[in-house]
Amino acid sequence: MHEEVSELSVAVPWGEIRGKIWGPDLGRPVLCLHGWADNCGTFNTLIPLLPKECRYVAVDLAGHGLSSHRPPGVFYTSLAYVADVRRVVDALHWTKFSIIGHSMGGDIAAMFSALYPEMVDALVLLDILGFFPKDPKQTPSMIRQGMDELLQFEQNTEEKKNRVYSYEKALERLLAANSKSISEHSARILLERGLTRVEGGFKFSRDLRVNFKNLVQLTLEQSLEIQSRIQAPVLVVLGDKGYFGKSPESNQEKLNFAVFQGYRDRNHTVVTVPGSHHVHLNNPEVVAPLVSDFLQRTYSGHQLGELSHKL
Repeated sequence: MHEEVSELSVAVPWGEIRGKIWGPDLGRPVLCLHGWADNCGTFNTLIPLLPKECRYVAVDLAGHGLSSHRPPGVFYTSLAYVADVRRVVDALHWTKFSIIGHSMGGDIAAMFSALYPEMVDALVLLDILGFFPKDPKQTPSMIRQGMDELLQFEQNTEEKKNRVYSYEKALERLLAANSKSISEHSARILLERGLTRVEGGFKFSRDLRVNFKNLVQLTLEQSLEIQSRIQAPVLVVLGDKGYFGKSPESNQEKLNFAVFQGYRDRNHTVVTVPGSHHVHLNNPEVVAPLVSDFLQRTYSGHQLGELSHKL
């Protein structure tokens, strides 16, 4: 077990990025990125089962968990999160590291790995393919939707923004929102950083603006081109009851399958395990051996490559 866990705080222009740290100070650096509307608690059950020689930093992405919300009037986009990753690793003085990303965190991880390929030595995607290509005919309406959502939000009364819940109601709401993807135990873990105590009960700590449509929409061609820029070995772990367990029937599923095939064509590893979208949190013992083996193999190869280069 990784017994000691410490809190992370990285200053950013609008406040701070918070998170948790496991493992030795000089361990192999591994950055962990959670999914949409979750927080770094999503890795609480998985990290203790992973290799002990690693230094795991799991962050609350901006607007999530204990991290600061973005300034008023600002959109939440995947590229803004990629910039945040660069801010965090620069503050940690990491120049080469691995990334584990779940859901939205996997999209951010894949984009970062493509834009900064020299910095990433291994990439693990948990129930996500890293890219979510869209039909270009749908893109303008999606971008407009994202803009309209923010503009309407800014005109709303404060009532919705400051809604207060009892702990039990908040738990019930979180379980309902995740469509049985998380167990009650997992939901309670996420609520540790997902709730803020206020007068009369609790508020969800996340920024409601994270719910709005992402303005960064990629076509299949763009997704495959960016995917091709990833130099690190990739492990994709999909839950058979997760988001990508279906055969490609709809147009969206066909687009997703093309990204899936892109990993296969480049000899990356794609594995399906029994479980939901949050299988890494609900049943970490199913995911941990795959991730552990992958990290150890990529680390060994990285070390051997460095040694042969020095010789």
